[in-house]
Amino acid sequence: MEETNNNVNEAENIGEAPIQPTEANTESNPEAEEYYAQLQRVMADFDNYRKRTAKDKESLYSLISSEIIGEFLPVMDNLEKSINTKGDDEVSKAWRDGINMIHRQFNDVLIKLGAEEIKTVGEKFDPALHDAVMHVDDDSVGEGIIVEELRKGYRLKDRIIRHSMVKVAN
Repeated sequence: MEETNNNVNEAENIGEAPIQPTEANTESNPEAEEYYAQLQRVMADFDNYRKRTAKDKESLYSLISSEIIGEFLPVMDNLEKSINTKGDDEVSKAWRDGINMIHRQFNDVLIKLGAEEIKTVGEKFDPALHDAVMHVDDDSVGEGIIVEELRKGYRLKDRIIRHSMVKVAN
């Protein structure tokens, strides 16, 4: 049982500090040098494996998050549409206030997950971020400048969840 505990302690210490061969055990035993070289390669391979799996895990998390957020964006669009509906009576105002609170809470969740809106109006058109669905002749703004946002776009870090639908000046 004590031998098993020693093996466990040795296995725990492998990743902590590299084992250095001494002159006494390397000159007299070339087989020890070979085992030591194999140990170093295995340790390097394991370190590379650990880094690669951490990177893959982060990439997978980002992909799944963007997919889930993308599924909820039409709900966000509908909340925004219902906030902009007209109605002057008290019932309409109460409904709009309630929907506005839900929209704010939903937006806070998106921000907490790392999603952010893509800036549009007044920005230069970028096909990597925006989908131009309309063009308008407007001399008051420069060419290729976005004049109106028709649907919000979102990104998660460097991944585009949904492109913004925009109207661009020619």
